[in-house]
Amino acid sequence: MPLSPDQLAEIDAQRAQSQTTMRTVSPGIESHLYTAYPVLDHGFVRVIDYMGDDAAICQAARVSYGKGTKSVQNDEGLIRYLMRHWHSTPFEMCELKLHVKLPVFVARQWIRHRTANVNEYSARYSILDREFYIPAPDKVAAQSEVNNQGRGEVLTGAEAAQVLEILKADSTRAYDNYEAMISQDGQQGLARELARMNLPANIYTQWYWKVDLHNLFHFLRLRADAHAQYEIRVYADEMCKLVADWVPFAYRAFEDYRMGGATLSATALDCVRRMVAGEKVTQETSGMSKGEWREFEATLSA
Repeated sequence: MPLSPDQLAEIDAQRAQSQTTMRTVSPGIESHLYTAYPVLDHGFVRVIDYMGDDAAICQAARVSYGKGTKSVQNDEGLIRYLMRHWHSTPFEMCELKLHVKLPVFVARQWIRHRTANVNEYSARYSILDREFYIPAPDKVAAQSEVNNQGRGEVLTGAEAAQVLEILKADSTRAYDNYEAMISQDGQQGLARELARMNLPANIYTQWYWKVDLHNLFHFLRLRADAHAQYEIRVYADEMCKLVADWVPFAYRAFEDYRMGGATLSATALDCVRRMVAGEKVTQETSGMSKGEWREFEATLSA
């Protein structure tokens, strides 16, 4: 289970606290504070703190641009303008702090987003729990034949069962040895900072992750995409729900212009103009490589 009874009691106590404040409050995200939303088999995402809301984005933009925003009639219209024209600093005025429990191999992919503040559970000082990510049977897939970074067909039957058994057996054996090395039957045992190196990448870790909204949107654009690895995408999907309640105007603009939009090269845009004018454009006459043309067709047919 993602949370122990003690952790659940602590969360209930945190949620029961209420204080008056002069800070900006976003009712949507307030309703999510401290609640742990399950992800994968043992993971979760929960909101610890936040700063700002849709109005904070507009406030920052109006300070920055002054009279230049007078033609914008409302906050949502201004936010859409900012998103449409790739203005970033107004979105950086909002911040979100999350507590995330996730497999180590997901954390190593996640940490590539170097624009956040992170503090991770330390296995030098503490002992990691016996919790490993074991994929559901329908997520056990073969290597893709066309994408070196992706999955292909789902494995079934004895083949899938064998993979799952190997994952479970290796995880159990590694943790048994980890425990043996640090305990040594009551003697001092191996240093935790050394014993941890024997643990597999599917063991769970935890961290606090704080990021501004501009960089959070960049993370979500990549990790909530249908082509992202499933194990990180499910975290991004859960985070999207939280952000949608926190800054609804900004999230709708993000969905429209980033998640649902597309960026075209000058060559691709020229092809669109030619098509609109009635010309039949092919890969050979487009000026694009085969790979570019394939992606261009996929964009137009999406």
